[in-house]
Amino acid sequence: MRPPQDAGALPAGAVFDLDGTLTDNMAFHQRAFDVFLARHGLPPLTHELRRRLDGKRNRDIFPILFGRALDDAAQIAYADEKESLYRELSRGRLVPLSGLRELLAVLGRLRVPSAVATSAPRENVDHTLRELGLAEAFRAVARADDVAHGKPHPDVFLLAAKRLGVAPGRCVAFEDAPVGIESARRAGMTCVALTTSFTSEVFTARPVAPHHVVRDFAEYLAGPGRAVAELR
Repeated sequence: MRPPQDAGALPAGAVFDLDGTLTDNMAFHQRAFDVFLARHGLPPLTHELRRRLDGKRNRDIFPILFGRALDDAAQIAYADEKESLYRELSRGRLVPLSGLRELLAVLGRLRVPSAVATSAPRENVDHTLRELGLAEAFRAVARADDVAHGKPHPDVFLLAAKRLGVAPGRCVAFEDAPVGIESARRAGMTCVALTTSFTSEVFTARPVAPHHVVRDFAEYLAGPGRAVAELR
């Protein structure tokens, strides 16, 4: 893994995870999973299991939940069921994480393009960005279903950088899950962890830790990203 760029240096690109990063929406996903698991007679999610699953693709999640391999038809049906629940539960209730609009505005004025790199399916990406009023805010979207390997492999972050036309080592990445931090670090990006889903201690205890840990984007702009914010 490459060393991070200077925290105060202007990145050439910014890459954002979706769930738990652009918005604090993991409670809606948790509730959707609670309903789904109860319907199928499966045990509820524990915090430890959630730590294993957060940031992964549905194709990697559902075999773990059911404890067996699933064929394509079952994978599609289960994913559609759970994600439809999420969209129903979150409709009209999503708001951008504090400081996000300000950060995107700063990046826009500095002509730094932004992308989304997510494990979420296309329908959720469209739904969440639309609900946040950010459908036009990102130049590119890279989904884990677009690449061979999901997080913690670096593929989705590398694809996001490619679609931005920016070298991965010149990007700053924002994530809320340890598996996503590992993915972005392996892509060579400077990584900022947001503590919407996990505490700072969880991130710093991992073998592959973020370069910075903040509560939200407002804290990032006031701290590690202050020099970038002052360039506006």
